[in-house]
Amino acid sequence: MNPIVLKEKISEFLKEDLGFGDLSVAFLPGGTPLSGSFIAKQSGIICGQEIPQATYDLLGHATYKPRIPDGAPVKAGDIIGTVSGTAQTLLSGERVTLNLIQRMSGIATQTTHFVKLLDDATIRITDTRKTAPGLRLFDKYAVSVGGGFNHRFDLTGGIMLKDNHIALAGGVTQALAAVKRHVGPLTPVEVEVETEEELRQAVAGGANVIMFDNQNPETIKQWRQLVPKTIKVEASGGITAESISTFKGCGADFISIGNLTNDVTPLDISFLVAGAVKS
Repeated sequence: MNPIVLKEKISEFLKEDLGFGDLSVAFLPGGTPLSGSFIAKQSGIICGQEIPQATYDLLGHATYKPRIPDGAPVKAGDIIGTVSGTAQTLLSGERVTLNLIQRMSGIATQTTHFVKLLDDATIRITDTRKTAPGLRLFDKYAVSVGGGFNHRFDLTGGIMLKDNHIALAGGVTQALAAVKRHVGPLTPVEVEVETEEELRQAVAGGANVIMFDNQNPETIKQWRQLVPKTIKVEASGGITAESISTFKGCGADFISIGNLTNDVTPLDISFLVAGAVKS
């Protein structure tokens, strides 16, 4: 992840969480030493090992030592990293750190699950822009760690003509012609199609990528025969963990899945301090 953007983002999250200061650590003497461990409480794929140190660097002095790299599997009870520093730094940064690592690990775990279910090295599973506002950097990184690929990061990443664009232009042919008058030849253009006639227009109009929206695997196989190999094909729309295995061998180059980042179950990870004794 871009370290400059990472620092800016975590700074925003800490401002939101800390407010005017962490009242819960105010009773501790300044510089109270503390160490602790981040522990997985369930199996999954770990992601976000840059987060703890980046967070602590903004709060004070602490040293984080990851034990398991991003992309590696973990099981319940595994220590994913240890940290030592001041109690104020570790406790004040705990929630932001855990929120991000848990979410990112959940996305990486889910992505790996989809890749394994599809079991087709000829098809790349990609994310979409259906990410949580403010978290796209983290969400998309987690998808890549889980074995998926990133679609457009933002609206400058390429042109995608969807149903509303096509309707406003008067059709696929008109939309492609209008776009090509306004962009250079190096800007990729993707077109969403819902019928065979729209597909033929997209091919004739020079689309670089054609998205088959909400089509079953058999239709994708049939339509793929109408598309030159120089044009990439993306399948999208309503593809779930229950259905993705049926798309194996369908001929698509990409399958985009919004649920990778907008239907996330965070991986259960906890932070435990060393030597804490309750009276």
